[in-house]
Order: sequence, then C-alpha cells, then structure tokens
Amino acid sequence: MTPPFTPRAGGLAIGASPVLVGREDALALAHRRWEAARSGSGHLLLVAGEAGIGKSRIVDELAAHVAEDARTITASTWPRDAQVGGALFLDLADQLGRRGFAGPAARLRTLLADGATIEGDPIRRRRVLVGELTDIVATLLESPTLLRLEDLHWVDELSLDIIERLAPMLSQRPSMIVATYRSDEMFSGTALARWRSRLLLHRLGEELRLPRLDHAATARLVESITGEPPAADFLATLHTQSDGIPLHIEELLAAGSPNSLPETVAEAVRARAAMLHPATREVVAAASVVGCTFGLDILVAMSDQPPHVVDDALHELLERHFIVMDANGSNFDFRHALIRDALYEDVAPNRRRAMHVAVAIAAERAGMRPAYISSQYERGNLPDLAHAYALAAAAEALRVSAHGEAAELFRRAQRTAPADMAPRSRAALHADLARELAAIDDSEGAASELSSAIGLYRELGDELSAAALIPRLIAARHLLGDDLDSRAALARSALARVGDAPDQLRAELLGALAAAYMLDRRLDESIDFGTQALSIAHGPDSLTLRTDIQITLGSVFVFAGRGDEGWPLLEQAVATAGDAGLEEEAARGYRMLGSSASVLLQYTRAEEWIGEGLDYTARLEHWNDHHYLAAHLAHVFWAEGRWLEAESIAKQALADGGGITTRITALIVLGYLALGRGRFAPAQLLLDEALGLGERMHELQRISPALWGLAELALAQGDTALAIDRCERGLALSANARDAAYLFPYVVTGVRAHLASRDIDAAGGWLDSCARLVLLRRLPGTTFALDHAEGLIRLAEGRTGQARELLERASAGWTSLRRFWESAGILIDLAHCSSRSRRPGEAIGYASRAREAAATAGAAVLIARADGFDVAGSSASGPLTAREFEVARLVASGATNREIANRLVISPKTVSAHMEHILAKLGVARRTEIAVWVTSGV
Repeated sequence: MTPPFTPRAGGLAIGASPVLVGREDALALAHRRWEAARSGSGHLLLVAGEAGIGKSRIVDELAAHVAEDARTITASTWPRDAQVGGALFLDLADQLGRRGFAGPAARLRTLLADGATIEGDPIRRRRVLVGELTDIVATLLESPTLLRLEDLHWVDELSLDIIERLAPMLSQRPSMIVATYRSDEMFSGTALARWRSRLLLHRLGEELRLPRLDHAATARLVESITGEPPAADFLATLHTQSDGIPLHIEELLAAGSPNSLPETVAEAVRARAAMLHPATREVVAAASVVGCTFGLDILVAMSDQPPHVVDDALHELLERHFIVMDANGSNFDFRHALIRDALYEDVAPNRRRAMHVAVAIAAERAGMRPAYISSQYERGNLPDLAHAYALAAAAEALRVSAHGEAAELFRRAQRTAPADMAPRSRAALHADLARELAAIDDSEGAASELSSAIGLYRELGDELSAAALIPRLIAARHLLGDDLDSRAALARSALARVGDAPDQLRAELLGALAAAYMLDRRLDESIDFGTQALSIAHGPDSLTLRTDIQITLGSVFVFAGRGDEGWPLLEQAVATAGDAGLEEEAARGYRMLGSSASVLLQYTRAEEWIGEGLDYTARLEHWNDHHYLAAHLAHVFWAEGRWLEAESIAKQALADGGGITTRITALIVLGYLALGRGRFAPAQLLLDEALGLGERMHELQRISPALWGLAELALAQGDTALAIDRCERGLALSANARDAAYLFPYVVTGVRAHLASRDIDAAGGWLDSCARLVLLRRLPGTTFALDHAEGLIRLAEGRTGQARELLERASAGWTSLRRFWESAGILIDLAHCSSRSRRPGEAIGYASRAREAAATAGAAVLIARADGFDVAGSSASGPLTAREFEVARLVASGATNREIANRLVISPKTVSAHMEHILAKLGVARRTEIAVWVTSGV
C-alpha cells in the first residue's frame, strides 16, 4: 500500500480564477435551497451545463458556504462507470470509507457486490437492492449533509434509480443533494434524459442551467486571473475562441499571451503540459490512461517512475492546476475531463496501448470491477482477456437487471471474441445481445443479432436451436413494421424445418403465430393457434411458455367480447410471471393488459395496470414496453379529458421511444389533441404520419385509430365527403377482422357526416352496417355509440321524444365510462333536442355544461360548437342572448359574479357587463328579481 500523498504548502493553482464570476444568481439560488434544507426541508438540485461551464465550481462554492453547518460528501462517475451497476454508489462507498464511515461503506459495497444473493425474482431483487441501498444513504442524510454527485452524464441506471428513490425523502431531512451533468450530452431517449424528465415532471428536483459568459463576464474573469482588465481586441478574440466557457478561458489564458492565444483548449492543455518537468509529463501521461480519476496505488504500480518521482510529479501537477486531490491524499481527479482527454490523445499510440495493459494488470491485482479491466485490456489490444472480462461484467450487470450496461458489455465481448471462437458460442453471444437490445428498445439491433444467431445455428444443422429464436425474431420484426404475412411465414417455415420437434418447441412457434394473428386482430385464428399451443405446452419447463400463451389468449378474449375469461386470465398470467421471476413475460403481460384496457374503454383498469407496468418496466429497464405503456397512458388521459397530462406524456413517449408501435400511439394521441384544440394543420401532419406508419404494418390496431382521427378532422373542416370516405374505409378494415373495438368511434362520426350531407337514409344505412359488427362482439361500452347515433338520426327526423330517450341513455353511458369526447359532444346534441322540444332553459343548460366540460380540457372545437348553439324558436330566453340567459340562470342558482366567471371561464369584468345588460333588458334592479324572472320563465 503506497503511503498517502502529502501536498506541499503554498502551491499555486495557476490559471484558475480565485473568485467565481458570472454566477452570482445561480449561487444565490443554491444558498437559498441550502438554507431551506438546513431547516429540515431538503432539496435535490440538478446543475446542468456544457463541459467546462463551471458546474463543479458552483458546487465547490456551495460546499465552502455550508462547511460550518454540515459535512460534504462527494461521489463521482467517469466514462467507464456506465457499464458498472451502482458505480456512483461504489465511489460513494470509497469516499465514506476514507471519511471514517466504515459501517455504511461496507454495507454499500457488500450489497453492490452480492445483490444477486437477494432471494426472489429479478424484479424483486432489483427492488430490494435499490431499497436497501437507498436506506443506507437516507440514514446518512438524517444529519446535515451536502451530498454532491458529479458528472451523471456517465452514470449507470441503477445509480439513477437510487437517486430517484432518495429524492422524495429529502423533504423531511436537513440535507441537500446536488447532482451535476453535461447538458450537451443529454440526448433524447437516454436513461439520464428519462430520469431528468421524471424528476422535473413530478417536482422532485430543480434544474439550474449555467449559461456561457458574455463579454462583460469574460472581462471580469480575465481580470480576476491576471489582475488587469483585458484590451478590447484581446477580449474579443478570447471570447470568440473560448465560446464564453470558463474552463476554456482559463486554459487559453494559462497557455497563451496577450499577443497569441492557442486555437483550441486541447492546444492550450498540450502547451501547458510541454512546460512540465519531463518526469512529470511521463506521470501525467500514465494518469490520463488510467482515467479521469486515479488512485495513488495504481499510478505507482503501473508507472515506470519510482515513488519519490511520482510524488514530485503530483506536486507539480497540483501546483499547475492539472489535477485536484481528495482529502486523504490517495485519489486524484483531473481538474476536468477535457484536460485529461487532451493529454490522453497526446500519448503515442503504441505507448498508450502498453500503458493500458499495465493499468489492466494493476486493476486485476487491486480487485477492481471486470468492466473496467475489460475496457483496459481492449484498449491494450489484448482481446482474449478483454473478452473474458466483458462476459464476466455482463453477468454482473444481468444480476441487477441492468440491461443497458449488459448490452454494451456483450457488444464488447463480440468485438473482442477470438477469431476461432466456436460457431455455437458465437451464436449464443448474438442471442444474448439480442435479448438485451430488445429490452432497451433497440428492435433493429435485436432483429439483426437474432438473424445472425439463427443463421449460425442453421449452418451447424441445428434447426431446433434456430427455431427456438424465431418467436423473438417475430416480435422484433413486428416492432419494425413487418406485416403479418412475412412474420407468420417465419414461424411456418420453422415448423416445417423442425419436423417432429419436441412439443415444447412446436408450442413456442404456435404461440408466436397466435400472438402475430392477435396483433392483426385476426381473433378467431389467434384463438385456434393459441389453443393448439396450450394443449401441447406441458412438462416441468413449460411455465414460461404457458404464461406467454395465456397472455396472448387473454388479450384475444377481451377483444372478442369474452372479457369474463380474458381479464382474469391476463391478470393471473402477470401475477404468475412476476412470482416466477419471468421478466420478459411479466413485461409483456403488463403491456397487453394495459393497452387492451386503454382501447376497450376500461380506463380504471388501464390506469391501474399501466401504472404498475410503468414501475415494473422502468425498474427492469424494459424500455420498449415502458414507452409503449406510457403512450397508452397518454391515450387514457386523452379519453378522460385530462389533455395537459396526455400531451406531456405523449411527447415524452415520442421523444424516448424507439419502437414503431410507441411512435404510432403517441402520434395519434397528439393528433387527437391538436384536432380537439382546433389546430387542424398540425393534427393533419401528426395523424397522417401515424397512418403511414400503421399502413406499413398492415395492422388494424395501428391504422384504424389514426384513420378515425382523420375522419373527425375532415368533419370538423366541413368536408363531409372525405369524412364519409374515411369512415367507410374504417368500417371495411373492421369488417375484415370482425372487429368492434376500433369501429365504435366511427359509428357517431359517420352518422354526423351523412346528416351534415342531409342524407338521413344514408345515415341509417351506415348505422345498420356498423351495428352488425358492434352487436356481434358486444364489447362493454361500445353499444352506447349505437344509441348515440340512432338518437342523432331520430332528432334529424324530428322525432324528439325518441331522440331524447336515446341520447340521454348514451350520455349516461359515456359519462360512466369517463369518455370525454363523446360525453361532452352529446350534451350539445341534447341541447339541440331540448331546443326543438321547446325547452329553451334546459337547452341552454346542456350547452353550458358542454362548454364548461370542453373549457376544462381546452377542447376549442367543442367550445365553438357550444358557443354556436342557438335556441331556435325560443321565447323563454326573452330579450336575452343565449350567454346572458346562461348568466341569469347562474344568478338564480345563487352564484356570485366570481363564481359565474369561473364556471363560464370568462373574466369577472365580462360577467359585470352581462349583468348590466340583463338588468336593463328585464327592467329590474336587483339580482333577486333576475332569479324570479328565470324561475317563472323556465
């Protein structure tokens, strides 16, 4: 063990500003948040900005500010850490150990090393592991603590889960977590981007973004370093070349002169390094190969220099501000990753390669993680050793369900695989990588890897192993948009190839066919294939297969109108999969259960199961299923009139999801929202794109919802012929699959379109055609569309009594389902019915209720329909306009002006103006007289 490094007194950090410049507002905010935390209301502050913008400097200043009140504990991540589950908290354990917190440090290390020994299925292991790690850190935060977590742009997903679990606990603790990350590496769809979105959406954290310095702040920074204000020309050049990024300014100043500046930061770093002692240059080169952070032990072990030379070199590097040191003198960090990168790139290739091997050997001796050792051996061009360690590291990642990390490690294992690797082993590696790629929503990569594995097995003449991968390939090809015929052909070909294969394998292929036909809503064929598969799926190893088939059959049953069988079967299959630790089956079960309930008007069931599914799939990193469920949650919120929530979730699903089914669903929701808000041009673009993607897949469930939205759009724009054409096409698609689930919204739309064309007979014929399919399945809730449509036809015929009965029954149904679009729209239909029945007060009441409901969701199209309502032939409203009569009715109910304003979504000033008009028109002077007039008039 190398003795701790002892720094010399009086060292000068050349090039760094002694004061913080241009960050006064940001620092003041951080101080306010700390004061609140110190009082017992803790906080999570996310500090974001470009590389070199000064994120760590802000946190340094905050740490200095809290030093008298609290302890500061720091944990960091580096590029190598993204492939190590819990790497951030392993670093925290190291830091705690050095600070004397031996107990918490040991518990963190033990849990992260032995997480797989936790009993239960993978989701339970992950949940328990995250919970126990969180509890250890939360206990530390019960005493005033500033926990700084640096450079999360390199962090692993397990570490993000722990921080997310900690966030809500902070409100009851006298502590603060400050986490930094690069905003320029916040790519859409990454784990970090999703994590950030969740925290901000649920207000569990606050983000502080640091901008670049302007000319004035750059001048102040230069003066703080040099002691003199810069000349205007020099300042202009410096600001241009540095982009106003503080680290760039400091490095350019340190390496340049008033007459000459390096062109880039890398040049500035290399220029400064050239002025170091030759031995120091050797040491810093070795350190750059180790990584952005390095320990004294490993540096001495792999360096060619004796310890006293290493000590002298570290002194010089500290004095010249290349590195910083921890409190114990055992670990060092480059002042910034950009400095390390510039020095690393300056090491000659062959020398760099040899150094990587030396680092790997030293890391082996130190017992470091296999992911890091594998990386070093790969860079040292020793692929055989890199390959072995990559596989070991992938196994570690899988033990905590870290699928993203496992995928990257399996990729490294492929890159470093021996040239003479056995074809069977190579095929298995392709299959392993495919499984992880599918879990993280890379369907194209999964399909490619599966095809490679299947090809290798077939070259070996092993048709059974090849056929076993076909169901997974079919699932991946579905997400890429392949049609039913091409996917079914894969299964049929495999069945023909395997001949008299074991029942288990044949059941898997039949189950894949059942799932394929289910997705195309060919329900009868799906039930046939599923029943065949279930009948031969027996034996001790059949639980996974039987569960998967039951999920398929349960989904088919609910769409076929056999909900009493289907919903319990789905729920039991999900429970079975969870209890048995069948990750993929449980994730698929949640997906099928939640999305089916979303489509089939079962919104309470949908919210419950989608919520559970989102939690499950996030913890297990099944991102394709997660994003798809999120898109369906957005659909549920649209259906319920919760449009702001629907929009936020749909946009996030669209940004994060890579699967075509997620994209289609999110586009449809956003298209519906744009349509309802009267934004017809963006609605057209969104729904057209969704329809185009759906048509590529040739699936009813992808095509029909977008087509209905386009039919409603045409109707809203007054193009009844186009609306009718789109409705007819939707009916033809449903008829081909004997479907009612996707047909029911078309029923009312088609009737409205025919009636708008003044063709009552055609409206009746349309209703009859739709009714045959709707009544065939009798899916709960769908028959309300028949009552609604028939009520509109009877109203057009002037048979208001029958119309009222039908519309009121449909209205009660839509309301019970919480189906906003129809329940708000039918109120306007009832207003028309009441008006024609010479019940003007009742008519205005319906219109008012429709307007209030539409205003709550922001449904401009429905608001316009309600505002355009006219009480034809009415005398009850007397001299008042429809809106004035509405106000008068609310006055009669006892509402104040402010309450009336809130109900009608208008200003109190507008209510006062209406009141003046009402009093004048009625010739009365008091509100009670208005109430008497309304009561007698109605």
